[in-house]
Amino acid sequence: METQFVWREEFNIGVETIDRDHQRLFKIINKLFAFKKEDKNSEWACQEGIKFFKGHAVKHFADEEAYMMSIGYEGTQQHKLIHKGFRENTLPALEQELEQTNYAQDAVEHFLGVCAGWLIGHTLTEDQAITGERTSNWEKVLPGEELDALKKVIIQLLFDMFHLESQMISSAYRGEKFGKGVYYRLVYGTDQDEKRQEIILVFEEKLLINTVGKIMGIQTNKLDAKLVHAARYTARQFVGRVMEHFPDMEGYQLKEENLLSYEELQKIFDKEKVQASLLFDTGEGYFSYCVIAPHLLEKGVGTPIENENAMTEVEKYLMKREEQAVEDASKFKILVVDDSMTIREGMKQLLSEDYEVSSAESGVAAIRTITLNRPDLILLDYEMPVCDGRQTLEMLRSEKAFEDIPVIFLTGRRDPESMIKVMPLKPAGYLLKNSKPADIKKEIDNFFEKKKA
Repeated sequence: METQFVWREEFNIGVETIDRDHQRLFKIINKLFAFKKEDKNSEWACQEGIKFFKGHAVKHFADEEAYMMSIGYEGTQQHKLIHKGFRENTLPALEQELEQTNYAQDAVEHFLGVCAGWLIGHTLTEDQAITGERTSNWEKVLPGEELDALKKVIIQLLFDMFHLESQMISSAYRGEKFGKGVYYRLVYGTDQDEKRQEIILVFEEKLLINTVGKIMGIQTNKLDAKLVHAARYTARQFVGRVMEHFPDMEGYQLKEENLLSYEELQKIFDKEKVQASLLFDTGEGYFSYCVIAPHLLEKGVGTPIENENAMTEVEKYLMKREEQAVEDASKFKILVVDDSMTIREGMKQLLSEDYEVSSAESGVAAIRTITLNRPDLILLDYEMPVCDGRQTLEMLRSEKAFEDIPVIFLTGRRDPESMIKVMPLKPAGYLLKNSKPADIKKEIDNFFEKKKA
């Protein structure tokens, strides 16, 4: 299998030294992809090549940061924070995997896929923001030292309160779905001014059952009202202890709390820029701690929980979750991957009545989504820019955990030659985007009928 990441004009940001470094990093990744498993010295070559990539990437970060400072770029600190996360979290985790597997082929593929995906995404978003071509997605995050302090406080508290050995796996969580989730919003403010800080906690359901549930002696593997109430107050205490470590939060009091549906959570992430959005793997389930401030949630999204209505709201929340769980259990999961929002929304409207539909705007985003919430079928745009459908499918097929997920290509043109090229990757078929919606729906229905049979 041959993978090549081709440098394209849209990657250029117009700064010669930065563009030259980006091209160099692409070339290094492509050389590493070119090594074959059967090559006599492939392991040694990969080791040396990866060291070279890391060294060049770290030097590039330093050069890019120096350039940003020289032009007085306002987003320098936030940009440096993203570099730091890749340098100190992502790269060490990938290197550890390589060493533990003795540079196994799938570990090397994982390393290169993640690095290529990160480089593509970062070049097209944060690096473009340097020249004003677009707005940074993370332009208002906490300074690096505060974000690092928040991470350490949360990891320590998870250990102190629940004896969980946790690790942060992302500092850029954007509301991706992972398993059955509980979404809890807390709003804090002061009596002196109108400043508000919103905390959103995302729990994988099994995490609450295996921590708060065990402490309470609950034997079932199911959420009930008693467990949700206990989790609410435990979460309040957790956030309170986090806030104790930050002097600027002194005087803030809880003003409002809500239990949210996943759709309501998505609306928040679509609308707001976050100051911190950390995702942790606790060993017992995923946990995310998100900070949005200042923020006023739009009216009608989430009912405020007061003493008078707490019992009723929790019962209603559990009933809705149960109804949704029953409905979701009977539905196959479909992930739509397309750079066009029109296509993503159109497919969601067409399919969501009979299927659980999620979406991703790029191949890189698709990998992250699949990792957290495995679909039964992927509808993959063939003509995406940067990392096209074929390259995305190559990355999927190179990951043992994803290699058997069915993929149907979405394409806007009849092109037998393109389809022939991807046949070795074993796609489940392809659909023309300009087909009638009823015909597309029928094809997908037929696919799942055959799957059930």
